Amino acid sequence: MKIKAFDAVDMTVGTPWKQILRFTVPMLLGNVVQQLYSTVDSIVVGRYVGDNALAAVGSAAPIFNLLLVLFIGISMGATIMVAQYLGAKDRNALSWTIGNCFTLIFIASIAMTIIGVAITRPMLILLRTPDSILDWCANYLIILFLGSIGLGFYNILSGVLRGMGDAVSALIYLIIASVINIVLDLLFVAKFGMGVSGVALATIIAQGISAVLCINRLRKMNDVFDFGFKFFKWDGHYAGQIIRLGLPSGITQAIFSMSIVLVQSLTNSFGEQLIAANVIVQRVDGFAVLPIFSFGAALTTYAGQNIGAGDRDRVEKGSRQGLFMSLMFSVLIVVIILTFGRGLMSIFTSTPELVDLGMHIMRILAIGYILMAIIQALTGVMRGAGDTVTPMWISIIETFFLRMPLAYVMVYLSRSELHPIGNQDMIYWSLLIAWAIGAAMSIFFYKFGNWRKKGITL
Repeated sequence: MKIKAFDAVDMTVGTPWKQILRFTVPMLLGNVVQQLYSTVDSIVVGRYVGDNALAAVGSAAPIFNLLLVLFIGISMGATIMVAQYLGAKDRNALSWTIGNCFTLIFIASIAMTIIGVAITRPMLILLRTPDSILDWCANYLIILFLGSIGLGFYNILSGVLRGMGDAVSALIYLIIASVINIVLDLLFVAKFGMGVSGVALATIIAQGISAVLCINRLRKMNDVFDFGFKFFKWDGHYAGQIIRLGLPSGITQAIFSMSIVLVQSLTNSFGEQLIAANVIVQRVDGFAVLPIFSFGAALTTYAGQNIGAGDRDRVEKGSRQGLFMSLMFSVLIVVIILTFGRGLMSIFTSTPELVDLGMHIMRILAIGYILMAIIQALTGVMRGAGDTVTPMWISIIETFFLRMPLAYVMVYLSRSELHPIGNQDMIYWSLLIAWAIGAAMSIFFYKFGNWRKKGITL
């Protein structure tokens, strides 16, 4: 018997907030499961190898995320095009769009593997990664880059499924892959003693499995589009459109990741303890932001489908309702972090000093989740409408011109006898200030920008 809750969501009909929430919940659960990949890696190496191994995994993440922009850009372009062509009921355009996604995945995967393996060690040295964790970081990253094709297929094809309103399938596949990842983590690290290399190997195997499952799901969706090798042929119009729409999002993520990499260099200068505490904060933060990013992604699909259907009034109504729900979730997140943060951080390490430092950092950042909810919801609507350039500029200003310079300047100005190289708290206060300005810019451009005039199906 077919269960209605597992159908793809048509956001052009029904009560907007109910359709947005119906789409968001499985995607949120899927994002939680996906976050388990890096979280379980951190828990396993932190418990079975030690705090330095935990620092190694965390220090490697910003570099890997920097090259993920290839996949993120294609995924965003695919989500927007699929949502709008689905809303417009254009079967042929939808088929060519999805087929060209496969072609772009192959190209991006090859590029990411070659570039990633080549820059890994030089980048780690440039970022002043401590010698005690340098080899671990390098081995972890090289294995991830060699297995990037599975990661690429999952991330991009899950973007295709989201554009079609199907967030449930990706959830199911991620649950399966996450269980495999956990089992392999324990097997490779706890039993075989493979260290950080073991968790990297477990991750690429699990991601590869989730990618195969996504491909199989798309092959069965022949009621809405045609799946065949002829659609894999490079088509300048559709491939170009994916790149045109996705490139600003890719650039946005690249700048964001680059700022994290450069700020990571500043963090590394404070030593292994802050690096390890920062990893713990990132893991807790990774779960905390999931509802916010899930609502933002849901609003991208919602706006895309309704722009495709030509119903702009419905876009406006759903945007307001989606933003309200995202804000309510962000307030709940702040309460949970301030109440249960210490217990959450104790999962990753048994070192009290790291837990204390991590909790101190989270108290600084907590209010920022409300600001982030505003940014993600409103820029999500703009992207869904086809305006990916405005969110790109908001992110560039927020991260490159504010967050990164502020971190270095504020740390420098805080030098004193007590803090001879600067106060490490300034790294996090600079992020909070950047978020506040980013939220203000998002509100302004949502109200006065030209995103309402966009739409690839016009």
